[in-house]
Amino acid sequence: MKFLNDLQPSYDLTYNDVFMVPARSDVTSRFDVDLSTADGTGATLPLVVANMTAISGKRMAETIARRGGIAIIPQDIPLDIVEGTVSRVKGAHTVYDTPVTVGPATTVGEAMSLLGKRAHGAVVVVEDGKVLGIVTERDGAEIDRFAQVREVMTTDILTFEAGADARDCFNEMSARHIDFAPVVDGGLLAGVLTRKSALRSTIYEPAVDTAGRLVIGAAVGINGDVAGKAAALLAMDVDVLVVDTAHGHQDKMLEALPLVVATRDAHAAQTGTRVPVAAGNVVSAAGVRDLVAAGADIVKVGVGPGAMCTTRMMTGVGRPQFSAVLECAAAAREAGAHVWADGGVRYPRDVALALAAGAASVMIGSWFAGTLESPGDLKQGPDGRPYKESFGMASARAVSNRTRDAAGFERARMALFEEGISSSRMFLDPERPGVEDLVDSIIAGVRSSATYAGARSIAELHERAVVGVQSSAGYEEGRPLHASW
Repeated sequence: MKFLNDLQPSYDLTYNDVFMVPARSDVTSRFDVDLSTADGTGATLPLVVANMTAISGKRMAETIARRGGIAIIPQDIPLDIVEGTVSRVKGAHTVYDTPVTVGPATTVGEAMSLLGKRAHGAVVVVEDGKVLGIVTERDGAEIDRFAQVREVMTTDILTFEAGADARDCFNEMSARHIDFAPVVDGGLLAGVLTRKSALRSTIYEPAVDTAGRLVIGAAVGINGDVAGKAAALLAMDVDVLVVDTAHGHQDKMLEALPLVVATRDAHAAQTGTRVPVAAGNVVSAAGVRDLVAAGADIVKVGVGPGAMCTTRMMTGVGRPQFSAVLECAAAAREAGAHVWADGGVRYPRDVALALAAGAASVMIGSWFAGTLESPGDLKQGPDGRPYKESFGMASARAVSNRTRDAAGFERARMALFEEGISSSRMFLDPERPGVEDLVDSIIAGVRSSATYAGARSIAELHERAVVGVQSSAGYEEGRPLHASW
């Protein structure tokens, strides 16, 4: 990447401060752009779901991996829950969505409460693995909540055999004016397909491990039995370990990171599978060099840019994210490592700019919080708008979860200090309620950015991107108007 007219300012830049200049290009289609990342995670898209409790769970991890990204399970989730999550994701189908299922005797009220768990908006009624019918919100409208779903389910349904051509499935659903169909294998429910998921299966390539299973990562902290937890996660077949703390450039990190790396190396010697280790967060070249020297394959970059983070306002510590990524990525390349740009992205343009600055992947947190796949319960505001609650990982709420096993006095002491929002309403976009809808938007923007730069890959985007600096008025000029002036 280079600056327009070689005019690199002497001050640091956010994503809002910069723009990309179009160049002569022979890339004629977005579909000619390969967005596979070189960070060793197996991801085919440069998207990482941040390890935040309100965002990264089993539904999110499964869905994002099916489209090519990877999710990181937070460090404060109990290991038995993590094991169940990893097992669920590894056992999920790489093409078909996981169905929400109920038995025929399930009440309508319970079935309606499950509709928001998946973006496809239907519950499949099964008995002994065989499909009996489906229930949608329309089927349950104005029905006694204690009625059984067998009384209201739609039984005249279209099903597809596993392995059916996606184009044929899409055309048949379109011809029948339906948007949802169960997929069966040997007469038993194998998954579900929608018109959008049929299309997406031809656009995206799932992120899978060497055994063909969806990928998933998990985080460990820098306190306690770090090596023991890393060993337990590796035994679950996680695909990337993330050694995570808010201030990654500290002695405690440089003591914990080599323990995780040694545990990873011992596991690799036994299994032949080498799992990459990520560590962070830092915002300087010195921080990158120290973490890579301690064994990190990937360094997380970002202090303070996240929507739930109050670190900069509380402490004055942090750095504008575009400049942080630019400097850290250069240092990582020199050391033979990669960086993840962690936080600060609010539009597809920001993801494209992070990649142009040299990031191998971009971590997304709060942007994905307001989706059907995030772990929280779907709630409604006074105006009826659906939302999910989100909170920062240094907030009092997160610290309370992380220190649940500590003595009461120690928990109370730690609760006095927080850096992060403990409760925020992340409203679902009615046009893009699912995380896949957001992925569509992000990837469309990033691929288009690459075509403007004449790039067919992330590496070429970084090499060819020309970036200029703009005023706040320049940024505002690029924003669309949704009503006339």
